Amino acid sequence: MSTETTSETARNLRKERVGVVTSDKMTKSITVIVERRVMHPKYGKFVKRSSTFMAHDEKGDAHVGDTVRIAEIRPMSKLKRWRLVEVVERAK
Repeated sequence: MSTETTSETARNLRKERVGVVTSDKMTKSITVIVERRVMHPKYGKFVKRSSTFMAHDEKGDAHVGDTVRIAEIRPMSKLKRWRLVEVVERAK
């Protein structure tokens, strides 16, 4: 197995998340909230859990309320470990 195929395989295993932009006030950065539903261990009811991610937005094309897809990257700063892949749906 060559090093090229190994790096390509590792690159394809990067996580992707879909969430909603909550802040775009920073230059080239956005804050994205990702909600997931998990089953409560005791009661069996589905509960919403959310995580907040800082993502790199080079062109500044995502705005508050947009649904976006973000992908994992190497650390860019203290809090930024994600980058904007695409805007899935614009806010109405």
